Amino acid sequence: MSGTVEFKVFCLEAYKNAHQINGAAALDAFHKYGVFDYINSFYDVLHSTGQQYIVEDIDLYIKARQPLLQ
Repeated sequence: MSGTVEFKVFCLEAYKNAHQINGAAALDAFHKYGVFDYINSFYDVLHSTGQQYIVEDIDLYIKARQPLLQ
């Protein structure tokens, strides 16, 4: 598994655990809001931060995208 794939899995698991949701719900959110594309774009910055920062950053990204997709 490549480093970026492993990191995406790490981010998905961190998000799932932080929000106490199952994997399917976390994966649905990541697909619905384009979180994997976001992680790809900012991998260099995100992979050097901590788990809490990553989850908070993903939350902000999703929150910013919600009005656009509703």
